Amino acid sequence: MGKKSLEPCIKLSLKRDNLQDVVDKAIDWTLMHGISMRSPESYKKGRVEIVPFTLLPSSFPKKEFEKGKNIQKLLNELMHKVAYDHEFLKNSLQSVIEADDFTAQLYKIYETVSMEGFSQDISLGLFRSDYLLHFGTTIKQVEFNTIASSFAGLAPIISQYHRYILEELGHKQEVNNIPNNNTTVGFSTGLVHAWELYNNKEAAILFVVENGVTYNISDQRFHEFEIRRLSPEIKVIRKSLVSLKSCLNLGPNKELLLDDDVIAVVYFRAGYGPETYSTDCEWSTRLLIERSCAIKCPSIQYHLAGSKKVQQALAVPGALNRFFDDPICIKQIQDVFTGLYSLDLNSDGEANIERAIKEHNNYVLKPQREGGGNNLYNKDIKNKLLEIRKSKERTAWILMDRISPGTQNNYLITPNITSQTLKSSEVVSELGIYGVIIGNKNKIMHNEEVGHVLRSKLASTNEGGIVAGFGVLDSPYLIA
Repeated sequence: MGKKSLEPCIKLSLKRDNLQDVVDKAIDWTLMHGISMRSPESYKKGRVEIVPFTLLPSSFPKKEFEKGKNIQKLLNELMHKVAYDHEFLKNSLQSVIEADDFTAQLYKIYETVSMEGFSQDISLGLFRSDYLLHFGTTIKQVEFNTIASSFAGLAPIISQYHRYILEELGHKQEVNNIPNNNTTVGFSTGLVHAWELYNNKEAAILFVVENGVTYNISDQRFHEFEIRRLSPEIKVIRKSLVSLKSCLNLGPNKELLLDDDVIAVVYFRAGYGPETYSTDCEWSTRLLIERSCAIKCPSIQYHLAGSKKVQQALAVPGALNRFFDDPICIKQIQDVFTGLYSLDLNSDGEANIERAIKEHNNYVLKPQREGGGNNLYNKDIKNKLLEIRKSKERTAWILMDRISPGTQNNYLITPNITSQTLKSSEVVSELGIYGVIIGNKNKIMHNEEVGHVLRSKLASTNEGGIVAGFGVLDSPYLIA
């Protein structure tokens, strides 16, 4: 079966000058409504530029879109159960922590607080499950994000923009094909709900952010501003791990104290990659946070549950039976999984490496990293596997069947676009479905699906991270 081409939402047949006018208007609309980020090239606090976006919404099959939304609560529950299953986490990550220092440090924190006894048994998850449309017909999961799931603050606005631009182009009826999206409200309500469960009206919410420049500033701030709208009494504080080390302490009852403020909820928008932990002080600060009775988003066990290796372990035949008795639930989850393979130092791992070296175009090689720009493709897979084949390093990677997404034409609008570079391009789209879950080992207190985001990229590009510079913001235009 070959890739399926999807028809664009509308046929855009404008003269060059008219098209440029539409693009200029689109850029102004998105910039004035907050679809913006700080520029890595010319960072100044008072300056932003547009987040790259598609001029038009991208077509997406309604049936598959609804499948992704309908399964999200089940996936939330699965990851919650995984996070609170010590034996499964330990067995899944054992080989990785011997080969990957970053995962080993996270696991060391998890083991420490687990042996001491968790001061806070409640976890908050703001999750996102990402899918590509295999052969343009059926969604397959790319990954599941349990930390710093980005663009929930901008996703509703890009949907609003696409409604605006369709009406501007004379396609008012087609606006009905763009689904409603309330991700900012959903995530912010989850944070407020966790704050309420902490049961201290004087306590604050702490956003742990990047040290130095926060490029994706609008996405983060929209959550902060929405929290203020929902509950004006809640104080939100933004600090990096570096800045926290001099002002964070534990109170007599394991309260997390930031100077004079008690912290009810810690929301990690940074800390998902090794670059955040440049010294032992950052690791010590993370450990102190995990030892506290603040509710963490994510908790250390939620963070580990989002590891690529755990995703691969869940795809092993029979693995889901550990978490669900209902065969219908198991089948629903398995239907969105794609092939995931271990590279452990055993006969199965060796067979997987041998196959991937010979058929490298059919796979993606993925490390235990988040944020885009880390995966390997094509001949790079072969070269990397030949390099690490005889070392423990290989166990820090997983192999995934390469998904062949459907393509369509669209215009990618970037900050540097000019009349000379303005052209229609072949793109592929990745659907993200957001979920919120709150619970402890014995009870799930809150579980819902709260919206979506679509990110698109040139069909010729492998990686898709927007902040990493590969993808653009988009929204789905639902088709039969």
